[in-house]
Amino acid sequence: MLTDRTSARLAWARSVTGDASLELVPASADASFRSYWRGEVDGGTVIVMDSPPEKENPAPWIAIGTRLASAGLHVPKVHAYDATQGFLLIDDLGTRTYLPELNDDSVDALYADALDALIHMQTHVDTRELPDFDRAWQTMELEIMPTWFLETHLGQTLACSDWDVIEAAFDVLMHGIAEQPRAFMHRDYHSRNLLVCPEHNPGIIDFQGAMVGPITYDLASLLRDCYIVWDNERVQGWVEGYRLRLLHTHIIEDTVDTDRFQRWFDFAGLQRHIKVLGLFCRLWYRDGKPGYLTDLPRVLTYILDVSRRHHELAAFADLLEARIGNCDIREARAA
Repeated sequence: MLTDRTSARLAWARSVTGDASLELVPASADASFRSYWRGEVDGGTVIVMDSPPEKENPAPWIAIGTRLASAGLHVPKVHAYDATQGFLLIDDLGTRTYLPELNDDSVDALYADALDALIHMQTHVDTRELPDFDRAWQTMELEIMPTWFLETHLGQTLACSDWDVIEAAFDVLMHGIAEQPRAFMHRDYHSRNLLVCPEHNPGIIDFQGAMVGPITYDLASLLRDCYIVWDNERVQGWVEGYRLRLLHTHIIEDTVDTDRFQRWFDFAGLQRHIKVLGLFCRLWYRDGKPGYLTDLPRVLTYILDVSRRHHELAAFADLLEARIGNCDIREARAA
């Protein structure tokens, strides 16, 4: 039985395509309330984005997509839009996300394209009037972790001394982020949001949360991906190569050496991964999406490994390990 939303989506899609027999099948869904549906039209395929305005306003997606397209990045083109219902008819960039395509043989070429696109974003996309990834926003994101991972997921009660350790670590990260040059920041630049497109690789999606932020944030999102891990030596090589490119474009100054840039990269990545550790839990306990719990160990490993490389964050790593104990963090806590 079709729901009202399903019927409205199908009726709208048939109307704007002029195909009364069009059928839609699920294409993908993301961590938001947005969903995507694929249909065949004139021998090709299109995507209908369903973005309920009361839950996921599609206007930012359209606005950021326009900026990226204007700068020459490969993003889905919008062919029709119903602002009242939150339906969009957009290009279908295909089904080949980076994640299943990445392996030891393919990663250098695929990441080369992704890094080319990233530096192009950071040097060519108009950032005027984009929201600022400021200290208040960073703090809000970081606090998702103690609330949803430590307290809700693990059932821990944090003492004042625990909060002192957590807040001191957060302050270290935010100072490191504040040192960095700022540029366009996709905020979710990773293997599930990049598509292999032979003619113009990569296709870029899920960019609606873009802000102006630290130069290493998207780099960390890509190279320390929450869904796939590469050995540290390889990651360091990619990071150093990107630093040299930023020097060449004068985005960073000659005084930013390898160690300083690596520290920036580590701290931006930690800010992201600490947020994600809480966010993946919130997606289950608040939004009923359990699939992300299996990714928690990978994210936690990043946090502990990177924190251990910086003496200012050792106490924070100790606290996390003590609170987790022998718990299998992939398991949902009983209600």
